[in-house]
Amino acid sequence: MIDLHNSDWSGASVKIKDAVSLTPYEYGVEYGSPARGLWNIVHTGMLLPESHQIFVCAQGCLRGVVLTAAEMGAQDRFSTIAVCENNVLDGDMEALIIDGVTDVLRKLPNLPKAVLVFTSCVHHFMGCDLDYVYAKLRERFPQIFFTDCYMYPIMRKTKTPPDPMVRMRLYSFLTRQNIRDEKCVNIIGNNYPTEDSADFVRMLRGAGFELRDITRCRSFREYQRMAHSRLNIAYMPPAIPAVRDLKERAAIDYLYLPLSYDYKEIRENLEKLAGCLDIPMIDTALLEAEAERAVSTAARLLGETPVTIDYTATPRPLGLAELLLEHGVRVRTVYADVFIPEERPVFERLRERYPELELCATVHPKMVLRAGGARAAAAEAGGEPEKVVAIGQKAAYFCDTPYFVNMLEGGGFWGFDGIVHLAEAVCDAVINEKDTKKIIQIKGWGCCC
Repeated sequence: MIDLHNSDWSGASVKIKDAVSLTPYEYGVEYGSPARGLWNIVHTGMLLPESHQIFVCAQGCLRGVVLTAAEMGAQDRFSTIAVCENNVLDGDMEALIIDGVTDVLRKLPNLPKAVLVFTSCVHHFMGCDLDYVYAKLRERFPQIFFTDCYMYPIMRKTKTPPDPMVRMRLYSFLTRQNIRDEKCVNIIGNNYPTEDSADFVRMLRGAGFELRDITRCRSFREYQRMAHSRLNIAYMPPAIPAVRDLKERAAIDYLYLPLSYDYKEIRENLEKLAGCLDIPMIDTALLEAEAERAVSTAARLLGETPVTIDYTATPRPLGLAELLLEHGVRVRTVYADVFIPEERPVFERLRERYPELELCATVHPKMVLRAGGARAAAAEAGGEPEKVVAIGQKAAYFCDTPYFVNMLEGGGFWGFDGIVHLAEAVCDAVINEKDTKKIIQIKGWGCCC
């Protein structure tokens, strides 16, 4: 039986006081936990209404994306083209894509409005002329919008990994417009719709603005209306390439209002939005008081119960940890393999104020030993496992706890209102057990595209 307290976790775990950078671990072989709630490129691509996805790669690589489409019941919006050995040897990659896509589209009962073509590693290793491919496809099907998407692991360590890339390509059909809807604003780059009660949403609607979001679009025509909006708002880090691309191509300015748990930063973001659009500022004092009451209530209910947080729940797990720690919550561990540069200030503050906070990897090979060990060890010893409240699926998995907040990518919450919702979710997690194993094995949690 693995002793979680006395085992050697070097390389996979470190006290924050000993972490020398925002990338505190070394990596080689990686472990993939069965916490599968995060969306992949198939889920995100399905957000585009009236579209069809076509993946072109070797059959072994197709297995994962095919299963994703099947699991979400979206086989009618998904097709594949298998790259075989003879295609590599004969050098007919361009013809394979052109003829394969043509065959797929001609067999569909109705032509889609847009097609997302995902090419893979082999096309780029062989120097496939994709410009020629898309020119030919647009020539054959002038009534269809085509865009280039990518599924190749070599992008994972680049400046634009597959996830931000597909979020950017989703908006590639929005073009520069001469007429603007001055009272319309887009929310860009999210997988989940933003809650109507979010601070900036209430502020915009109070000033008479309409919000447009691909997560709420039900037709391609409705999606295209986003090109006429006055401003783009992004608050998730993977959305930044998308808003930058739209500013360059479609001349739509943007504001980045990052998801934050710092009261001062939330106020500054709201002031930035109010100044940009020249609209009245929302009453942040009242909102802050509501957030403070909610977090204090959660802290009292938690008492001495330890809390763990992971990066799948929020892009700023350290910021959330600081908020809870400052209210007396026993945050024990933050699970993340790397921390975004935006978290540098809070990283330094936590090193100074809470040096014993544990940082733990999720993909390090040693983590295969950590999962499920707590409850098994307690059962073998004839006792009860320690109660731990987890925020995020990976934290719940590694802590082997049924008390967890099932939240991904911020959950569509933002600002003071988002803190209130999160605090309420923590209170619920303290009281009500969940079927952790059943929940975390569902791929792309909440995807209802």
